Amino acid sequence: MTIAVAAAGISSFALLYAPQPVLPQLAEQYHLDPGGASLAVSVATGALAIAVLPIAALSEVVGRRPVIITSVVASVVFGFLLPLAPSYPALLVLRALQGVAIAGFPGVAAAYLAERLGKAGLAAAVGAMIAGNTVGGMVGRLAAGFTAGPFGYRGALIVVAVIGLVCTVVTVLALPPGEQGTFATTSANHRRSERLREQGKAVLAGLGAAVRKPVLLVQYAVALLAMGSFVALYNAAGFRLTGEPLNLSPAIASLVFLAYAMGSVSSATAGKLVGRFGRRRALSGALLLTIAGAALTLSDSLPVVIAGFVVLTGAFFAAHAVANGWAAAEAPENARGQVGGLYTLSYYLGSSIGGAVGATVYGHSGWTWLIALTACWLALAAVAVVAVVPNSVKAPLRDSESLKGAFTEQALRR
Repeated sequence: MTIAVAAAGISSFALLYAPQPVLPQLAEQYHLDPGGASLAVSVATGALAIAVLPIAALSEVVGRRPVIITSVVASVVFGFLLPLAPSYPALLVLRALQGVAIAGFPGVAAAYLAERLGKAGLAAAVGAMIAGNTVGGMVGRLAAGFTAGPFGYRGALIVVAVIGLVCTVVTVLALPPGEQGTFATTSANHRRSERLREQGKAVLAGLGAAVRKPVLLVQYAVALLAMGSFVALYNAAGFRLTGEPLNLSPAIASLVFLAYAMGSVSSATAGKLVGRFGRRRALSGALLLTIAGAALTLSDSLPVVIAGFVVLTGAFFAAHAVANGWAAAEAPENARGQVGGLYTLSYYLGSSIGGAVGATVYGHSGWTWLIALTACWLALAAVAVVAVVPNSVKAPLRDSESLKGAFTEQALRR
């Protein structure tokens, strides 16, 4: 099971973010500005955001494993179809469909693991999934960036699709059956209908509870604004690094995605930060540190720019981990799934909208204005944390442990 969920995470997030390092090549091929090229990323993450809650609800009916298997298989199929797209609009349609397909894994995997494992062994399996998500996002970007030069963007996407195919085969062969869906366990039609009605009422009640607490609304806002800033910066990073005055090759520029390794370190230490400083200080401090890292990238010195990406990446992942864990800790008992779903929805909406808007600003006004825009978004998120959320005491040790488990559905990631 550990191997299966790790492989599914690698496949899903490698495919999701594969176009990001080749956005300059897409812009050149189709005569696009950076904002237009960034839609290759934004339409997929936006479709994922829209689809994740309905697919999670579907898994209650048909079962978790069928949804996960369908997700990884379909996303790979679309991965192989992307290089065959005859036009940019056709490519965007395929990317949107791929985003819907990918949504089945992050929206369902955590529930599948909880049903299969309970508390015993859950932490290890969740850790494997988080690692797969993070490694997948990094491997997909690096593979596409390094192969775009000799093979073009189409060849680069094929390489990432092959990686996804290998991981998908592993997932299909290794993933054990989960809990059966409603239709599989209830034979009588009237009992099916009654069960579905009860589930529908419970879902609606949970959604209401998930939007009543101001502290939860703040975490959704942090997910939206921080992820929007983060993806906006990385969508434009290829243009920044391959253009004047740095003039790096696409392969060398793609090495910036190695900064994601810092995200694994910082997210793993988020629980300790919360235990020492409290959630409020840890989250607002991480958001401000993200601004500082972004500011460093204004330099024309390559080492300083790289240092800036390392700092902003580590700080963003720390902020995301704290916000995600905070949302999980504050979720009402009858709304835990809905809180997680709304956080995921906000996270990927931020990726879609913020990524597109940020790339457009970069294309029209340059890197300095993009940094100013993302700094405003991050500062707004920090102000919301400080202004709306009351002073929080240091989290007990058990909360630090719960933070680790809460990274599951949203770990990035990448």
